[in-house]
Amino acid sequence: MKYIVCEEPTKLVLKEKEIPVKGAGEALLKIHRVGICGTDLHAYAGNQAFFNYPRILGHELAAEIIEIDHNDQGLRKGDKVIVMPYVSCGSCIACRGGKTNCCSNIKVLGVHADGGMQEVVSVSTDLLILANELTFNEMAIVEPLAIGAHALRRSNVQGGDTIVVIGCGPIGIGLMKLAQITGANVIALDVNADRLRYVVDEIGVSYAIDALKDPSGQISAITNTDMATAVFDATGNKRALETGIDYMAHGGEFILVGLSKEELCYSHPKIHAKETTLKCSRNATKEDFEFVIKHLKEFPTDSFITHQVHFSQMISNFDSWLDPHTAVIKAMIHFD
Repeated sequence: MKYIVCEEPTKLVLKEKEIPVKGAGEALLKIHRVGICGTDLHAYAGNQAFFNYPRILGHELAAEIIEIDHNDQGLRKGDKVIVMPYVSCGSCIACRGGKTNCCSNIKVLGVHADGGMQEVVSVSTDLLILANELTFNEMAIVEPLAIGAHALRRSNVQGGDTIVVIGCGPIGIGLMKLAQITGANVIALDVNADRLRYVVDEIGVSYAIDALKDPSGQISAITNTDMATAVFDATGNKRALETGIDYMAHGGEFILVGLSKEELCYSHPKIHAKETTLKCSRNATKEDFEFVIKHLKEFPTDSFITHQVHFSQMISNFDSWLDPHTAVIKAMIHFD
């Protein structure tokens, strides 16, 4: 079977190997879709945290079971399944507390362990979620939307609250829509005019602000000087991560969803004066996946997936997805 490996930064190679043998408690899966996310792009560019080479990328997966033993979930051959790519140990303090998403020994497929950019994979049945009612494209965007769902659940956002989401990339877009579903009012920030138009036209965001044009002043005017109950960074950009506090109300919270390799610096008087609650949000749990699946039909999947190519064409297209002029929101690889 064929697979694509990122051998080192900016080097993707198509190779062949034997079809894997299913282990005990595992299912053999045919991959139908792989979504390309920021982690894949950063890994390719050489600036992804928690990463080493060589690595088979891909953790936004839509698959079909081609071999499986009897299992507690009742999964059968032919079922369509979403793969939760977070392999947790089950015994560390985080896992014992139900926080498997930040397991101290976590291995994320496509990051710490090889992912789904291959024709067939074998994974633990515990990582599979039945999704026969969804299309393969819908299945492949559940994982990035679950990242946003987890961040939202990490917050104390209530219906009627006004929040700011920094970054109109896939994670930020998903977070905005899910926040709207829960009744929050959303202010979007980005520097890309096309992305700002997208969240207004397709997501229904009421306020879309250019982050280079006095965002604090505009947010203050929108909120009658209150500022935002919660601010979410979905960029991983150092400057955005450090300035998000400026948009937050006194008594509010700042949730860091994006990941930077840099050290961050905050003025203690500034964050102390607001009695700031600073939280990080990492990965997602099964509960987050289930929440997304429940509401997926409310999400504009067709416009969200802007680029689709066959597996055989991925390498020749990958560089273009790093170019802002390509206007990629979500690129999708299909194997059909």
